[in-house]
Amino acid sequence: MAVKIRLRRMGAKKAPFYRVVVADSRYPRDGRFIEEVGYYNPVSDPAEIKIDAEKVTKWIQNGAQPTDTVRDLLKKQNIIK
Repeated sequence: MAVKIRLRRMGAKKAPFYRVVVADSRYPRDGRFIEEVGYYNPVSDPAEIKIDAEKVTKWIQNGAQPTDTVRDLLKKQNIIK
C-alpha cells in the first residue's frame, strides 16, 4: 500500500480550504483517508497552516511520502528539512 500525505480540498467554490491527510495513493483526492494531520487555509492573509508535527514525523518514518505541496508546507513549519 503506497501511503501519501496530501491535501484534501474542502470549502466553497472559489474559497478553498485544505485538510492535510494521510491516504492510500489509490484513493481519490477527496475520498477516503487514513488520518487527518492538519489543515491549510490559503485564502486568509497570511495563509493559515496548522500541522501536527508528531503525527507527520511518525507517518514519514513509517514510509509515507508527502506530495510536493505538502513537502513545501512542512518545510515552512520546520517539520522537515
